[in-house]
Amino acid sequence: MSESKNFIEEIIDSDLQSGKVTQVYTRFPPEPNGYLHIGHAKSLCINFGMKAKYGGKCNLRFDDTNPSKEDAEYVESIKSDIKWLGFTWDKLLFASDYFDIMFDCAVKLIKKGLAYVSDETAEEIRQRRGTLYEAGTESPFRNRSVEENLKLFYEMRDGVYPDGAKVLRAKIDMASPNLNMRDPVIYRVLHATHHNTGDKWCVYPMYDFAHPIEDAHEGITHSICTLEFEDHRPLYDWVVRECEFPEPLPQQIEFARLNVTNTIMSKRYLKKLVDEGKVMGWDDPRMPTLSGIRRRGYPAEAIRDFCERIGVSKANSEVQESYLQSCVRDNLNRTANRVMAVFDPLKVTLTNYRGNEELSVENNSNAETLTFRKVPFSGEIYIDRSDFALVPPPKYYRLKPDGYVRLKGAYIIHCDEAVTDGDGRVTELRCSVVPNSKSGEDVSGIKVKGVIQWVDAATCIDAEVRKLQSLLTDAVDGVTDFNERFNPDSMQVVPAKVERSLLSAKAEDRFQFMRVGYYVLDRDSTPDKPIFNEIVSLKDSFNPAK
Repeated sequence: MSESKNFIEEIIDSDLQSGKVTQVYTRFPPEPNGYLHIGHAKSLCINFGMKAKYGGKCNLRFDDTNPSKEDAEYVESIKSDIKWLGFTWDKLLFASDYFDIMFDCAVKLIKKGLAYVSDETAEEIRQRRGTLYEAGTESPFRNRSVEENLKLFYEMRDGVYPDGAKVLRAKIDMASPNLNMRDPVIYRVLHATHHNTGDKWCVYPMYDFAHPIEDAHEGITHSICTLEFEDHRPLYDWVVRECEFPEPLPQQIEFARLNVTNTIMSKRYLKKLVDEGKVMGWDDPRMPTLSGIRRRGYPAEAIRDFCERIGVSKANSEVQESYLQSCVRDNLNRTANRVMAVFDPLKVTLTNYRGNEELSVENNSNAETLTFRKVPFSGEIYIDRSDFALVPPPKYYRLKPDGYVRLKGAYIIHCDEAVTDGDGRVTELRCSVVPNSKSGEDVSGIKVKGVIQWVDAATCIDAEVRKLQSLLTDAVDGVTDFNERFNPDSMQVVPAKVERSLLSAKAEDRFQFMRVGYYVLDRDSTPDKPIFNEIVSLKDSFNPAK
């Protein structure tokens, strides 16, 4: 059976077979104006995936042509996120590395009569642009001489004009059916300090002009980008052709971007949440940024698996958030050690147990290698209040008056008495350990259906647990605005008691709290107060039929 390939791989295969290219060369070109989010993971997996599949190369290139919105903090975060996902770039580059080359290309276009300086405002340019059904109107400055355009463009570079006073436009076709070809702005005046070049420049290229030049100069063979740039492809091809770059010229290929239900994919809105203090920062575990989902405990392997499963297409669609969580859950089911935690502790006194011992409890029965840990056990323990019912419903297999239950990895216990306060609330259980019922050595002859988690009262640790939900509520009744859908209850902080073994845990260590969910130790933890972020629940809610 032949290998199934996506349309990008089919294009690359054809280019290699025809001899158009001899080595695949891609790039990942983020703008450093925010942190990467889950949507960028798909582009990362595709671009670096083509490098791996074809033994090619992939550059990390920062599209830093707008210094007013960019910051070195974002550069460092992006580098860190890419490494965390498991990718290695061949060259680390910046669009600003090519500012001299881009300026020279603009001069070349002016000399060829293919670019002119315009004094129009942004609003005037917009008004003259036309519509999808009507041709645009030519700029009154379109026919300036080459000499005048060169003089004005050099003066723009030398800081003669304030921001917005003049722009450089490509001279293409104001009647083109593609609005992007109607004399687009390719340079603007912007007096701003650049994170990489300082104050050397006060004119900066527009993205649609800069990007193809960067690709062509680096020898990129396949410029893989998201579908919103499809209408920009004619301009991309025009720039590399008219700037006279040598063959083979880079080929732009568009794919559908990743959209996930109830997930914010707008860096502008994510920045707003950070700036307004609605989240703890770009790496808040509720944020869909890569640093946020890393802090939440999502494994990098699960993110790559998710991107592989959803595939590559040219049709925009929305993927269920539960599908991503299902991929995370599949990974953690194999890799996360099981530990015990109690969120609503109910004290249990084992009236006939006088010893102290360390029980050997397995970590993860699904792991490739089965390992065990030591868990202290004594005459006082805590169980979760939800695992006891004073008046149990039918077929209740947890602890109840005069009932039996097995403590995970320990003994079968019998509930002898439930102590209540004046309001009838249970404050303590007095139970007895069934003799000869130790896990792995049970010869008691008593069969129980219920197994519950517990922690040793003398050695357990008090912890803080963050229960997490989406930052957005479901879109209902036509409400799609992020501000109206913001979920103020997306984080609930609750106390818990966890077993002593978690004292040795390190930040980003992941665990299954048995019968509760998957959790990760947060970097804000201290030896005295560990903090755990909820990763995903135990229950898989993904419905492939949706």
